[in-house]
Amino acid sequence: MIKTQLVAASVISKVLAGASLTGVLQEVWRADPALSRQQRGAIQDLSYGVLRFYGQLEATLGLLLKKSLRDKSLHHLLLVSLYQLQYSKALPHTVVDQAVSASRSFVHGKGMQGLVNAVLRSFIRQRDSLLRKAAENEVGRYSHPQWWIDKLRWQYPQNFQAILEADNKRPPMTLRVNQRKISVETYRKLLAEKTMHTELLDSGALQLSQPVMVESLPGFAEGLVTVQDAGAQFAATFLDVHDGMRVLDACAAPGGKSTHLLELADISLTVLDNDSARLAQVQQNLARLNVTAERLLCGDASHPDEWWDGQSYDRILADVPCSASGVVCRHPDIKWLRRESDLVKFAASQQAILNALWKILSRDGKLLYVTCSIFAEENTMQIEKFLKHHPDACPLPLSGAAMVDGQLLPDTQHDGFFYTLLQKN
Repeated sequence: MIKTQLVAASVISKVLAGASLTGVLQEVWRADPALSRQQRGAIQDLSYGVLRFYGQLEATLGLLLKKSLRDKSLHHLLLVSLYQLQYSKALPHTVVDQAVSASRSFVHGKGMQGLVNAVLRSFIRQRDSLLRKAAENEVGRYSHPQWWIDKLRWQYPQNFQAILEADNKRPPMTLRVNQRKISVETYRKLLAEKTMHTELLDSGALQLSQPVMVESLPGFAEGLVTVQDAGAQFAATFLDVHDGMRVLDACAAPGGKSTHLLELADISLTVLDNDSARLAQVQQNLARLNVTAERLLCGDASHPDEWWDGQSYDRILADVPCSASGVVCRHPDIKWLRRESDLVKFAASQQAILNALWKILSRDGKLLYVTCSIFAEENTMQIEKFLKHHPDACPLPLSGAAMVDGQLLPDTQHDGFFYTLLQKN
């Protein structure tokens, strides 16, 4: 446990300094390939957990400390230990003992074992009262930045608390069955035979009652199934593709929506992304599912002149870069890395992409605008602005999801997404 505590504390330090959680964990795996699967799982759980409840843990630690610690690493070790005491099944005395031992590794940790011991044992004794006091502050209660809480309260006065609570839950593992190869019900029976119980969602997605390793899913390597959030699975169906169509998936990596489109119809698909490494992920997903895209291009969606072949598209999927505020249950670091000012930058990029892609859409063609955001600045406000400058754009109704004005809010079944389908008149 000492090693997992120390590594997790290091991960938290790097994330709070501005690095992405996924990137930091990948660096850890590369730097220490001897880590066992169990150790990796424990480090990942601690890192995700601390960032998921960082607001609460930070507020609680502030109540326990008389003054701030000089050594940030020691501070983050205490956060990791508090998370273990509050949310893990580890024995409290083991957590405390291991944290005390781990504190000796830090430059300023020498001589601090007594403090670590006292802080953690005080938490155990006063847990309920400390958590109540931490919850008196909204950041401590909801574990989101204050600007984020304020914005959701303003934009979703009836739903903001439910959104914040959904953000802090562990995400479900949801499957998309490749119906070109097997029916949903038949695949569900295969899962049941392996005691993997599922719920059939309204979208046709299968939600596992307990997450599993993807390698254990029957037929995964053969392309029978893909792991994809239920909310994300609406994209391909909303785009309304048919055999023979020429389709562009812009900002496509890692390729979940691209492969779904190819499962739905025999189309000529162009896959575009501005990251060559992520395009390699798309190619891997295409190969596993045994489907083929006409073209894989590395390019900027806002500058089609650099990669477009001059032939218009019947359908365009514009899954644009965004704040990712709808997927923080899967990426809790986003809450603490984003700044409110980032929304202005994302909005400018999104409008540029929309305007550019609209030019290469055929007459009567359809473009689906998608974000995994719940902020109006990236969603309804973007579409309103776009429609003012494009009288040939007509928004079409979408059905099949519990959306309000195209907004799918995060809950226990799916992440948060925004969808608008525009037809070119």
